[in-house]
Amino acid sequence: MKTKLAFSYSHSLGIYSIFPGRGFNHPIDLTIDDGGTVYVLDRGGSDTPVRCNYKRVSKLTVDEEHRGTFVIGGVVEGAMMWPAALVVGPDGNLYISDEAQHSVHIFSVDGAFLGAWGRKGSGEGQFDRPSGIAFDPEGNLVVADALNGRLQRYTRDGRYLAGWAGPGTEDGRLSMPWGVAVDRDGNVYVADWGNDRIQKFDAGGGHLATFGSPGHGDGQFTRPSSVDIDQEGNIYVADWGNERVQVLAPDGEFLAKFRGDSSLSRWAQDYFISNQNELEERLKADMAPDVDFPDDDDLPRHQSAAVEKYFWGPASARVDSQGRVYVTETCRHRVQVYRRSDA
Repeated sequence: MKTKLAFSYSHSLGIYSIFPGRGFNHPIDLTIDDGGTVYVLDRGGSDTPVRCNYKRVSKLTVDEEHRGTFVIGGVVEGAMMWPAALVVGPDGNLYISDEAQHSVHIFSVDGAFLGAWGRKGSGEGQFDRPSGIAFDPEGNLVVADALNGRLQRYTRDGRYLAGWAGPGTEDGRLSMPWGVAVDRDGNVYVADWGNDRIQKFDAGGGHLATFGSPGHGDGQFTRPSSVDIDQEGNIYVADWGNERVQVLAPDGEFLAKFRGDSSLSRWAQDYFISNQNELEERLKADMAPDVDFPDDDDLPRHQSAAVEKYFWGPASARVDSQGRVYVTETCRHRVQVYRRSDA
């Protein structure tokens, strides 16, 4: 029996905003560069011209120092429609997948569009709703090709190298894969969203292990959306349908879980200082009501929607080099940060 890990809530980042600046709008993923800058990817709302600027990347520190925002949505060259995931490349640029345009877009960290590649299809080097992306130790990009049920590997400039898996429910097959991660040995982990599990492949695409099963218990998943690996090889999963994050040992044994403990971020505190009437109404509200599950639905989404501190739509869970865990909540437009408390 392995020693269970313990995590404590640290603080939250962000606040809802329709305007570029200090706020998020349906954040879907984040990544962290070697200097500690956090890049938060906003998927935004409906695809209407007036809402194009909701699709953006915010730059900040873990202490909520805002370092800039750039808009990636629109109708000009390089603009994105359904941004799904982002990662900092070995060249220091941002790589962002776009489900609607079946492509990967490249931006500088200051927001300059540098290029894009990919097109719709089911052949080699084609996509049907690309989602999670991660770089391997050789500097190549692994892409989860969701509706084709497979993983593909590319050079940074989009040259196809390899692909594996395929649609299905057997080990080594995938159903709408979402998040991906690559460990220091080149092994690839994928959140097998439609099959409610995590799968592990070697660098050549050979199946190594399957972790989890459908359900709500420890080590079970309901539509996992993201996976990441820490320096010890532990596996962090955004268990999206169960509104929680779970942590597994390298062999898949359950280690920890958390549901959310958020307090107001510093940006939110600043907002309420300037909007005292709203603060007064907030103080009157019950932010943690008792919620009964409907008889035909035992998922915790109703509780998450009503209780402010809980995760609501945890789309991404990322761990940095210091062991901090960043949980991106799409429906509450924020990121909750946790620290290891067992060390």
